[in-house]
Amino acid sequence: MRTSNPILKDSVLETDYVLTERPMSVSGTLNKLLFLALIMLLGAGAVYYQFMLQRMDYVNMLTMGGVIVGFIVAIVIAFAHKATPYLAPVYAFAQGAALSGISCFFESQFQGIVIQAISMTFVVVILMALLFKSGIIRATEKFRAVVFCATAAIAVFYLIAFVLMLFHVNIPYFSANSNITIIINAAIAIFAALNLILDFDFIERGTQAPLPALYEWYGAFGLLVTILWLYLEILRLLSRVRSR
Repeated sequence: MRTSNPILKDSVLETDYVLTERPMSVSGTLNKLLFLALIMLLGAGAVYYQFMLQRMDYVNMLTMGGVIVGFIVAIVIAFAHKATPYLAPVYAFAQGAALSGISCFFESQFQGIVIQAISMTFVVVILMALLFKSGIIRATEKFRAVVFCATAAIAVFYLIAFVLMLFHVNIPYFSANSNITIIINAAIAIFAALNLILDFDFIERGTQAPLPALYEWYGAFGLLVTILWLYLEILRLLSRVRSR
């Protein structure tokens, strides 16, 4: 799952633009984030409906399809950000389907865990927004470099793990429930939260540049990716804690 890429985003901000449309704004970005969230809920609802009907073959198929489509679309957007207005809704629907299937799996094991994960994700997002707005945490060059390197390492680990699991290779991190796996899970969740600072920073600098309104979609997409990643890590962390 892709998160905010400070290198790609810096390259966007360093490009000279001649504005022929209204500039990027915070309100416009949030409106597009809300739109993507609604699209995501449609995808989630489609899978949840199949789950309620106990059509697990469809649930598994839609979940895996959502993961694959979401990953491909995210890669395309990373290298062709001008296509974001057209591809971000596709990503939102696909990831909504994928996370709905995953959430149904966890909810069937730990009743109420999904609501807990959603609530905690919301609290973390608000907290990070307040820390960024107050200036307590700023996206300095060193901060961006550390978060980017850690995020890239996590992404590579997940990608390798995903490929190995396709060949039925057991990955201890996803099956074990030791103290070390809980600590690693918590650390990954922290880096997911820190990526929110990079997203907020991009939106702030994008409005100051200013970038064209097209990049409201790019900013909204980056936020959605990070929020969904954070939710998934919190969901996994809660499941580890509750299983003990």
